[in-house]
Amino acid sequence: MERNVLDFGAAGDGRTRDTAAIQAAIDACAGGGRVVFPGGHVYRSGMLTLRSDLELRFEAGAVLRGSDDLDDYLPRGSVGSEERRGVPSYENCEYDGAPARFFLYAAHCHDITLSGPGRIDGNQEVFFGEVTKWHIEGAFYPRAPMLFFEDCDRVTVRDVTLSRSAFWTVHLVGCRDVLIDGIRILNDLRMANCDGIDPDHCRNVRIANCHIECADDCIVFKNTQAAGKYGPCENITVTGCTLTSTSAAVKFGSESEGLFRNILVENCVISRSNRGISLQLRDAGSIENVSFQNIAIDTRLFHPDMYWGAAEPIAVTVLPRHGGPVGTVRNVRFSHILCDSENGILLYSHAPGGIREVVLEDVSLRLRAATRREKGLHDLRPKPEGLPDPEPGLSYILAHNVFDSAFRHLRLTADDAMGEKLASPLRLTGCQGLELREN
Repeated sequence: MERNVLDFGAAGDGRTRDTAAIQAAIDACAGGGRVVFPGGHVYRSGMLTLRSDLELRFEAGAVLRGSDDLDDYLPRGSVGSEERRGVPSYENCEYDGAPARFFLYAAHCHDITLSGPGRIDGNQEVFFGEVTKWHIEGAFYPRAPMLFFEDCDRVTVRDVTLSRSAFWTVHLVGCRDVLIDGIRILNDLRMANCDGIDPDHCRNVRIANCHIECADDCIVFKNTQAAGKYGPCENITVTGCTLTSTSAAVKFGSESEGLFRNILVENCVISRSNRGISLQLRDAGSIENVSFQNIAIDTRLFHPDMYWGAAEPIAVTVLPRHGGPVGTVRNVRFSHILCDSENGILLYSHAPGGIREVVLEDVSLRLRAATRREKGLHDLRPKPEGLPDPEPGLSYILAHNVFDSAFRHLRLTADDAMGEKLASPLRLTGCQGLELREN
């Protein structure tokens, strides 16, 4: 069964609110069907609630754009109560994973597909707060994610372009059997917190052949507090993606209330990013059985205050968020990694042995200056109040409280400008059982 949104009264003129017409087309597919957005039209809409056995098909030239009215993103019967914070989100962006506003929403559904060469536009401007040359702060936090799917089975997102999201673009909560293939996420590199893809307590996820540009992070594995009932974030592959981020291209955390395990990231290119790969463990969960291989990483320093990270190609940090319990990072392998960066690799645990069984093997790291910003800084955010960052100083690798790990077959070089700033090739403090093998 195929339903054309124009047949249900959608104007598609870029001005009229088409929410009711689009929702009527979706509801007409009860029991299964396809809703088609014909090309050559811009459809303005607020929150849409999806059903099981449904495909949304965006034809070439079709644009689904978010409404200009914030109340249009509220579930029916809800009242807006956005939280306006006294500090910017790069200082405090704690989030339990449960937003109050939505654009495309599905819960407890199965067999949902978004497809086609068309585009979904998050209309980011309606959520703007302070705007600067380097950073756009949202007017409130959290804002409306573009896609929010909770407790869904067999979700497919294929070929579409997702653009100008003002918050997490694809937030998958407790979903199982997810395929995301060949999509583009093109967000404003100044817009705070507009992550690309966030699998949160999800299982059996495949992300492939995607191009993602966004701030903060491109692909982020989460275990948020509100979704703890869904269990670990596990059995996930990421392959063949190109990623650019003003924070981290691939990230774990910092919401880490549950276990991350059995995750493979391979054959990806990271360019023009403030961080390459970042594992930020801050809560009681742990990270284990993770592999990164065949990845090219190019990092450069962005604004040192407004985005977390300091151009590290790889950063693994384990710190308690508020002094509470924190898990461990173990059995993580980085192999066949090419790094061209303005900073070295950071492995830092607040407690002895919080990072263990980490292998860096066949890693090539070239330090080079790409900006005029200060070199050799280290960023542990988010971190407990009063905990200082490590002493400044440029090194190829800074490792603190790392146990039972191995650095093998590393190729470490620096251009002339960076070589003059190199304080020490390796800074190893509090480490035990560390194997160092040059060749």
